[in-house]
Amino acid sequence: MPTRRVPQLAAATATATALITLGAAPPAHASALHLVQPGESIQQAVDAAAPGDTVQLLPGTYRGSVRVTTSGLTLRGAGPNTVITPDPADTSACATAGHGICVAGAEGARLTGVRVELLTVSGFRKNGLNASETDGMTVRGVRALGNGQQGISQEKSVRGSFTGNEAADNGQSGIFLANTVDNEGGAIDTEGAVISRNMLSGNRIGVTIRRARNLSIDRNIVHGNCGGVFVVGDEGVPRAGALTVSRNTVTENNKYCPPNPRLDAIQGTGILLTGAEDTLVTGNTVRDNVGASSMSGGIVLFHSVVGVPNARITVSDNHVDGNSPADLADRDTGTANVFTRNHCAVSEPAGHC
Repeated sequence: MPTRRVPQLAAATATATALITLGAAPPAHASALHLVQPGESIQQAVDAAAPGDTVQLLPGTYRGSVRVTTSGLTLRGAGPNTVITPDPADTSACATAGHGICVAGAEGARLTGVRVELLTVSGFRKNGLNASETDGMTVRGVRALGNGQQGISQEKSVRGSFTGNEAADNGQSGIFLANTVDNEGGAIDTEGAVISRNMLSGNRIGVTIRRARNLSIDRNIVHGNCGGVFVVGDEGVPRAGALTVSRNTVTENNKYCPPNPRLDAIQGTGILLTGAEDTLVTGNTVRDNVGASSMSGGIVLFHSVVGVPNARITVSDNHVDGNSPADLADRDTGTANVFTRNHCAVSEPAGHC
């Protein structure tokens, strides 16, 4: 059944608006609302939408992947009961790549102002939401559950906002921001990306920042992963860093994830920085992260897999306790790294508490 393109007049959208949770309303710039109900094609509605339009999904289960290539488009569900799951018969490019939702710009032609909101994406072979070459993308109120790799992933993009999402039981990271996983190179300047007020549990790592700069990780709840927050750099320049990890609650990330050819096992790591620079870790509560990995501990500085040390890291004003083998651990050879005014019991080496 084809989707319906409805002018955004108050009388025409009253029913759909009532279904939108968290008090959200269609953005002022949207020119049309495309209503989709279970059994209809999300992709058909997305393909029919113009910049500024909203594709509104009613509650229910939708099978198949969705690829967004239009700037200014909003893909919105009606809350957690709007669920996108795999369709084995789907042969689209996004499905073939193993992803649930693909937001796909191109080099030199980034998609701008795309929004993905208020839905669940679950059970995909790779990433629940996979975005590349975007500018100002917003992901809000999305549940990414049980996907094979990343719950929510963004590469080669700037000014992203990831707020109020839940990412649980994904094979790699709950939220993953990077320059690219396919090529070597320095860190991308994200121009102020924000990861805030998300709930991240049961993943390999709650939040991973890989080769990215100029962003904030703030007020997230990170619990029950193998590792909590990882900031990962290497020998590429510019290096990962120029970012803030603040006011997060990072507790009991004690799942065991086995080693791979590049990395030791992960268990009991709260916040880890490796090969990073110019990063502030402040105001976090980091508790009861316990493990026997070389990276285990509350807040840990660790050399990168290619031996590049951290530089100019400031760890201050954190509440760090009950972590083992240490609350604060500097297992690196970096210079000008500072630990100050932290509340903790055990540090490596001694004297940082």
